[in-house]
Amino acid sequence: MAHPLDHLPILRMNGAGNEILVLDLRGSEHELAPQEARAIAKAPGLRFDQLMALHRPRRPGDDAYMRIYNIDGSLSAACGNGTRCVAYALAREGKDALRLETDAGLIETRRQADTVFTVDMGRPRLGWREIPLARAVEDTREVALDPPVAGAPSRFSAVSMGNPHAVFFVDDATQIDLETLGPRIERHQLFPERVNVSFAQMLSRNDILLRVWERGTGATKACGSAACATLVAAARAGLGERAARLRLPGGDLHIEWRADDHVLMTGPVEFEFETRLDPQIFEGVAA
Repeated sequence: MAHPLDHLPILRMNGAGNEILVLDLRGSEHELAPQEARAIAKAPGLRFDQLMALHRPRRPGDDAYMRIYNIDGSLSAACGNGTRCVAYALAREGKDALRLETDAGLIETRRQADTVFTVDMGRPRLGWREIPLARAVEDTREVALDPPVAGAPSRFSAVSMGNPHAVFFVDDATQIDLETLGPRIERHQLFPERVNVSFAQMLSRNDILLRVWERGTGATKACGSAACATLVAAARAGLGERAARLRLPGGDLHIEWRADDHVLMTGPVEFEFETRLDPQIFEGVAA
């Protein structure tokens, strides 16, 4: 029996180095299962940081409902770099401005140049319950990492951009052992939904070097929501301005925290190729 994903087209792209797949399911009733996402990630050339699955809009005026999968099959409520890739994919249909519904709420995008897009990531969530943290804290600008993690800074700033982020400000982000500290902090008992882990170095008040361990993915070349969370954390701590360049291993993003409390992310996308899903991918995988 044919699998509902057999032969469907899929786009391979990157957003500032973040490896993204875009799968258009607007013409189907199928909802991607975690095991199907994991199977796609194992196919030659289709490894991803995030897979963006598009479904028919659920509300009038929206362009699509979007579900975001990490490489381990888990769901993420937000992915700024992936959303820019979706914006590029739908721009091929002549849509330079989009309204996309996600589990984190409505996201709007606008094309600035051929391969440059701005995503309105919405308002940051700063209360400990919203992030969420496992226990009450008086001020999420500075939270003790308790119990401590050997080799990690003792304090961090907590922000949600639709997904939870722990931002550690350090003197030299290049010296951080991301592969060791990232997974330990991601699953720390303080974070009931796990957490994205960022190590940020303030080069100046509007220039930040950033390395990210992404929840459900691992060390990543770029993470748009982490860049947004870092800008918000730096501004709240008085370390930086409300607009800055965020330098990630895969490229730069420009982040602005506007006076209306919305965080805007602007950056490039790169189209790599389009292919169709080989039926062999789903052999033995339940639909």
